[in-house]
Amino acid sequence: MEEPADFPTTASDPSAGGVSGHNSSPKRAAPGPFARLARVQLVSAAGDALFTIALAGSLFFNLDPATARPKVALYLILTIAPFAIVGPLIGPLIDRLRGGRRAMVIASGMGRAVLAFLMIRHLNSLLLFPEAFGALVLGKTYHVAKSAIVPGLVRGHEDLVEANSKLVLLSGIGGALAAGPGLLLGLIGSEWVLGIAMIVFCLVVPLGAQLPRTSIASEPMQQDERSDLRSGGIVLAASAMAVLRGMTGFTLFLVAFWLRREDASTIWFGLMVVSSAVGAFIGAVTAPLLRRFVREEYLLGGVLTIAAGVGVLATFPGDRLAVLAFVATVGLAAGLGKLSFDAIVQRDAPTVNQGRSFARFETRFQLCWVIGALIPVVAPNGVLPLRAGLIILALSSGSAAFLYLGGLVALARGKRTPSRVIADQVWTEARYNKLSRGLPTWVSRFLPNPSDREIDQS
Repeated sequence: MEEPADFPTTASDPSAGGVSGHNSSPKRAAPGPFARLARVQLVSAAGDALFTIALAGSLFFNLDPATARPKVALYLILTIAPFAIVGPLIGPLIDRLRGGRRAMVIASGMGRAVLAFLMIRHLNSLLLFPEAFGALVLGKTYHVAKSAIVPGLVRGHEDLVEANSKLVLLSGIGGALAAGPGLLLGLIGSEWVLGIAMIVFCLVVPLGAQLPRTSIASEPMQQDERSDLRSGGIVLAASAMAVLRGMTGFTLFLVAFWLRREDASTIWFGLMVVSSAVGAFIGAVTAPLLRRFVREEYLLGGVLTIAAGVGVLATFPGDRLAVLAFVATVGLAAGLGKLSFDAIVQRDAPTVNQGRSFARFETRFQLCWVIGALIPVVAPNGVLPLRAGLIILALSSGSAAFLYLGGLVALARGKRTPSRVIADQVWTEARYNKLSRGLPTWVSRFLPNPSDREIDQS
C-alpha cells in the first residue's frame, strides 16, 4: 500500500523541495503532518499512562474489595460526566473554530499539566476528584480532536485503518515506555508519578503547535449532515461498537474482583493487563493487512464473532489461563473494532463536522462502558460468578454479531435490519418520552429518539 501523501518525504526528493546534490550540507526535511500527529500521540499516551498509574492505587489496589467497590462505582459514574461536556460543548467548538482541532490538542496538554501539578498537592484531599474529572475531560477532548484530524492527513479512505492503526501502536509504545518508570516512581509515592506526568503533558504543547490547521464548519450541522450520521451503516457500526465497549468494562471489573476474591497475587493482575494490551496490539498490527482483503464493516462483525466463540470456550475450564485467553480476545476485538469504527465514521461522516460526530459517539460508548463495568462492581460477592459473567459476555457478543452482520445483509438488499425491527417493537416513542422525563437533561440528550430513525427506502 502506498504511503499517504503527507507522510514525511526524504530531503533528497526534488519534488519535496530538498536541497540538490550541489549543496555541501543538505538539509533534513521537516516531518510531515501525520508524523507530527504521531509524535503528539506518543507523548500524550505516555502522560495518560503515568496519570493512570498515579491514581490506580488510591482507587483500587490499596483497598479491600468491600471498601473498593463504592469508590470504584463512584469513579465509574464520574467518568461519564466528562462526555457531558465534550459532547454538546467541546465537540462543536472543535469544528467551528479556525484551527480548533489543533487548539484543543494544545489546550488539552496544557490543562492536564496544570491539573497534574494541582493533584500533587491534593492526593489526600477531596479536591483530587474534581481535578481528576478535569483531566478526564481534557483527555477525552484530545482523543476527539485527534480522531477528527486524521482524515485530512491521509491520501484516501482506504488508508484510514492503517493511519488509525499506527496511532494505536504509538499509544501502546508510549504507555509501555512510561509504565516502567511510572511503576518504579509509584513505589516512592504517587506525587512523583504525577510530577513526571506534568512534564510529559507540557511536551504536548509545542508538539501540538506544529500540527496543521484543518477545515472548519462555518455553520451548525445541517439536517442532511445529521442524516448522514444516522445512515444505516453508521448506526449499525455504532451499535456494534457500543456492545464491544460495554464488554470491555464488564470484563475488566469482572476479572479484577474475581482475582481479589481468589486472593491472587499482583502478578496475575499484571498478566491480565498485559494480555489485554497484547490483544489490542495484535489488532493494531493486523488491521492494515486485513483491510486489504476485508472491508471495515466485516472486520467489526468478525471480531464480535470471535469474541463470542472464545467466551464460550473459556467458560468450561473457567481457570486463570482460560480467562487470560479471553481477556486477550476482548482486547483484540475492542482494538480492531475501534479502528474499524473510526474508519467508517471518518469515511462516511461530513469531514468538517467530525469533531462533534466523534464526541457524540464517544459519549454513548463511554456510557456503555460504565454500564458494563457497574454490573460486576455493584454485584455482591458470589452473586455473579466468573462462569456466569463469561456466559453473559459470550451471549452479548454473539447477539451483537448476528444483529450487525444480519443488518449489513439487510441493508444491501434494501430491507429493514433485524435491530431496526426489534427497536420498532421495543424502543417506542412512548417509552422514550417516559424515560427521558425521568432522567437529567444532559443524560436524556444522548438517548436515541425514535422519531429520528431513518425512513426505510425499499
